[in-house]
Amino acid sequence: MKRNILMSMAAIALAGGVAVAALETGGSARAASAAIEAAKRDCVVGERLDGYLGAVRGARLSGALKREVDAVNLRRKAAYGDLARQRGVTIETAAAVTAERLIERAPSGQCVQNNSGAWVRVP
Repeated sequence: MKRNILMSMAAIALAGGVAVAALETGGSARAASAAIEAAKRDCVVGERLDGYLGAVRGARLSGALKREVDAVNLRRKAAYGDLARQRGVTIETAAAVTAERLIERAPSGQCVQNNSGAWVRVP
């Protein structure tokens, strides 16, 4: 069973480049909103270990920004579901593997969760 999970994770990682590209743009061909990009740059919003965007250190999001984050996360959940079905893994596994790539690719200055779940600024 562990071997199957590892093989599935490897397959997801290979497919992850496509998933990451789609998720970096919010799951569509358009660029992420200016509000989301500014919030990421200001460490108000960051990439979580579970593959979704989250408020950094409990930051309070405006209603409009929260709606945008929620919309991005809904699109991500749908994308993770598609990837999970294609690879025969859970949505959580697909999301976690993709999260690793999103966190690795986060630009300098943005905040992401480290392996222990703490928010850190990318150097």
